[in-house]
Amino acid sequence: MGWFADDAGSRYDESTGPYFEPATIEATVDFLESFAAGGALELAIGTGRIAVPLAARGIRVAGIDYSAPMVAQLRRKSSDIAVEVGDYSTTKVDGEFSLVYLVFNGINNLTTQEAQIAAFANAAAHLAPGGCFVIEVGVRPDRAWTVFDLSDTHIGIDEYDAETQRLVSHHLSPVGDDLWKLASGEFRAVSPPELDLMARLAGLELRERWADWNRTPFTAESTKHVSVWQKP
Repeated sequence: MGWFADDAGSRYDESTGPYFEPATIEATVDFLESFAAGGALELAIGTGRIAVPLAARGIRVAGIDYSAPMVAQLRRKSSDIAVEVGDYSTTKVDGEFSLVYLVFNGINNLTTQEAQIAAFANAAAHLAPGGCFVIEVGVRPDRAWTVFDLSDTHIGIDEYDAETQRLVSHHLSPVGDDLWKLASGEFRAVSPPELDLMARLAGLELRERWADWNRTPFTAESTKHVSVWQKP
């Protein structure tokens, strides 16, 4: 299973960084809750970083994830969240939702354009009329190599091919004296206009786009975006 191997669940929950800070999680849940009165479906639900606190607010939450180890970790935390193990671009769950969401660069985990288009179609199929699909994803790199983190405990480097949109994130972590462990994951980076076209193909319309969960305006200098598309 590569990037999401057998120990992925425990490794993920031991992660640090801005995505795992309580303030970031709270801002994410605050934003999503405003769309979730009719229930929420999380694509790439993982270990429940967002789903568990969202469900704790009384929201009906379901999820899809292709990593069984990640889902097993989630089920240790909550028995109230219905989860299907499978490809979240095609797997179906029962019911309609007012919100479908895919956060933390999850759309990039699908490494072909066809799979990303299918994810939009799958999200739209689960939405009730008037419901919204929310994605959080980083802006595509503007160079072949980017150092996105540099510390004594982690070095992060993105390798990007603009022609193929292939993005490889390399993570180096110390494992002993003068020894570092390398873990790499392959993704497909995508621009806001390409996502908007995928949404239109799925019958969704862009409703709003922000630079973060606090609704900071999205500009050319933004490093990521939170986009909301609505089903008519």
